[in-house]
Amino acid sequence: MNTRFNKLSADLRQYLVVTANYWAFTLTDGALRMLVVLYFHQLGYDALQVAFLFLFYEIFGVVTNLVGGWLGTRLGLNRTMNIGLLMQVIALLMLAVPNEWLIIPWVMFAQALSGIAKDLNKMSAKSAIKLFVKDEQQGILYKWVAILTGSKNTLKGVGFFLGGVLLSVTSFQSAVLLMAIFLFAVWCSSLILLKQDLGKASQKVKFTEIFSKSRQINILSASRLFLFASRDVWFVVALPVYLSQTFGWNYWSVGGMIALWVIFYGLTQSIAPYFTGKKTGRLPDGKSAAGWAFALSLTPLLVIASLQFELFLPVLFILGLFIFGALFAINSSLHSYLIVSYAQREGVSLDIGFYYMANAMGRLIGTLLSGWVFVSFGLTACLVVSSVFIVIAGCFSLALPKTEPAIA
Repeated sequence: MNTRFNKLSADLRQYLVVTANYWAFTLTDGALRMLVVLYFHQLGYDALQVAFLFLFYEIFGVVTNLVGGWLGTRLGLNRTMNIGLLMQVIALLMLAVPNEWLIIPWVMFAQALSGIAKDLNKMSAKSAIKLFVKDEQQGILYKWVAILTGSKNTLKGVGFFLGGVLLSVTSFQSAVLLMAIFLFAVWCSSLILLKQDLGKASQKVKFTEIFSKSRQINILSASRLFLFASRDVWFVVALPVYLSQTFGWNYWSVGGMIALWVIFYGLTQSIAPYFTGKKTGRLPDGKSAAGWAFALSLTPLLVIASLQFELFLPVLFILGLFIFGALFAINSSLHSYLIVSYAQREGVSLDIGFYYMANAMGRLIGTLLSGWVFVSFGLTACLVVSSVFIVIAGCFSLALPKTEPAIA
């Protein structure tokens, strides 16, 4: 196995190490998310209280992406990725404590560390891809970004399922401890295998350069904010609680359902280039991003319509969610390609860090609204907000460049 790995090109080897790190982290991140939602709902927390457990996770994700891009240029992406892995280990260990210690401030602090870790890891992985592909190979870049993003979300879905299973067969504390041990082993391997000074800028970058000066990156970032707020406004808290309360599903069923959805979503992301460019021999642009967003905006309305048919409610509701997942995956994959394509090679993590700051801000807004809107007005209101946010994202995309280079 090691011999085969060593025969690969240096860039491909590094891409595989980065991807493996990202996969391992994502598996624990997805499992932890499901464990926290289900376990604390079991303890009697309502949807809004559960949402607040993720408040610091999302807030520090915003800050981390903004500052993390600058750190990547100063320290190297290998170091920011490894720091993220270690911080996730610490966050998991913080939750492997007796129940009486799991008070809201303690859990929120652990989630804050996990949020910092997650976005350091993601920013490092997405930035590193830009360094492994030549500028003229945009088709390959789109393919690699789609594979990394799609496989990550597929594994996040597996993580959701794993979280539900672990909570069914063992205690919350034992589950997070097992994940901490696994991720610590991954961190040790990464220290050895990941290239030193990956993505480190040749000249010192000023801290004031963390804000993007690129018009197209600013517009894409605004679109990304509303796109991800549109998903999390119903997905993060409202959906698992709704499945549990309305359909009477147990933890295994809720975790399994959401896991299948995210796995399907990730697989669709991986093949998104086929739908958005490969068939026509062109690469996606701003017009493509707007068109796919407007198509997505109709799907929350379809899910609302499905709620009116009580006899077939579970089947139609789940079908609507999977249609949403497919179209959202294509939108997300297209955005992920565009940001890596727009980013400058020198100091790439600055542009990508700024963009994922907007992504994290969208998740934060969506997470808070998911709890508040669901408790106050119900799932239908969450879906209406989702549709409005998607339309706003599409309107921003209309202002993106509309050049359509042929696939290289």
